[in-house]
Amino acid sequence: MKRFIQTIRNIYKIEELRKRILYTIGIVLIYRFGSYVVLPGVDPNQLGALQSQTSEGILGLLNMFSGGAFSNASIFALGIMPYISASIVVQLLGMAIPYFQKMQKEGESGRKKINQITRYLTVIITGFQAPGYIANLIHQLPPEAISPFNPNVLSPSTFFWVSSTIILIAGTLFVMWMGEKITDKGIGNGISMLIMIGIIARLPFALFGEFISRMEEQGGGLVIFLVELVVLVLVILVCILLVQGTRRIPVQYAKRIVGNKQYGGVRQYIPLKVNAAGVMPIIFAQAIMFIPITIAGFAASESLTGFVSIFSDFNGFWYNFVFALMIVAFTYFYTAVTINPNQMAEEMKKNGGFIPGVKPGKKTAEFLDDVMSRITLPGSLFLAFVAIMPAIVRLFGVNTQFAQFYGGTSLLILVGVVLDTLQQIESHLLMRHYDGLTKSGRIKGRSAVGMSA
Repeated sequence: MKRFIQTIRNIYKIEELRKRILYTIGIVLIYRFGSYVVLPGVDPNQLGALQSQTSEGILGLLNMFSGGAFSNASIFALGIMPYISASIVVQLLGMAIPYFQKMQKEGESGRKKINQITRYLTVIITGFQAPGYIANLIHQLPPEAISPFNPNVLSPSTFFWVSSTIILIAGTLFVMWMGEKITDKGIGNGISMLIMIGIIARLPFALFGEFISRMEEQGGGLVIFLVELVVLVLVILVCILLVQGTRRIPVQYAKRIVGNKQYGGVRQYIPLKVNAAGVMPIIFAQAIMFIPITIAGFAASESLTGFVSIFSDFNGFWYNFVFALMIVAFTYFYTAVTINPNQMAEEMKKNGGFIPGVKPGKKTAEFLDDVMSRITLPGSLFLAFVAIMPAIVRLFGVNTQFAQFYGGTSLLILVGVVLDTLQQIESHLLMRHYDGLTKSGRIKGRSAVGMSA
């Protein structure tokens, strides 16, 4: 406790870090306030049907990502997911289209162009999703709830459709802008931070709901609830190991004497992550799994049939099977984007380093690529297993909302973002010669969870 208090004092002493943290808290408060601002023309007192619809199923998952804004018919109802979807499309185009590949190699100017294209694409995707959301809203609410100031109007006007669509698009763009500002002027990765805040906002309701269900006559009692909490803690520890796990590759640097100084002659290690992609594969796969329900206009699951019905049931076998396969594929894809063995081999060669038993240059690049392929496979499979764990614990009677915190996107995002944010705070402390957050002075980092703008 004494160390914790001292660390808080050290954080407060660093003016830049203090301003960044306060700036982030301010943006987060605005985001949470906006999730309760209801669309103009909608009666907030009659949202019971919509909130019941989003209490479980894939719409419940989407509602969790938006921090409850979806079920509140909020101006932020569509949240940040359209931006995530746009980022996925742009990154995939970067692998297939030479124009995007060229921009990726242009450095800062290319990055700005790609970000601008991502923003435009976000507007287009939100423009398609917004009418579907409004149609579902009208379907779920009674006519007087849509026109509370004029009960005689039995159907929403064209003005309501157009204005609500524009507001939803503006809301998503504003959320995207807030995420970018947190990345630039706050602490942590902004997009990831907002997703995490939305998830945390649903945790108290999920925990309370599970407690109530277990206290009922057929619920199993307090003992079962405590067992669930213990299992949750174990899953969190496993997620931390998954995020932080590495394999160290030894690199020997040749001895060089320049003047009277000696360089090299020591062995260092390259920490190759078992899960170099972080939680991005899950976010990518989850965004794609939202497509069927988006195409169906966010309709109620029981009214869907065929393909859309199968891939709208996140407790179903085929949904989780395809979800797991996509996570494995995206893990390899994002690892290939993040790790460049040729560049690593070239830098080692320039600095006079080599991996013992491996020739510098091309052979080193091939060795690193082979190692990454071998350690990525178990990492991707384990990531997929954690992602579908909510569906597994549902078989044991765990509440749908609480089950999302037993793995899946929610728990991995929470663990990843918290570790990433703590690592940034620790870096500020160590740079100014203060003690870090841990006794060892090191919190292992990982790749950012979101797409920085």
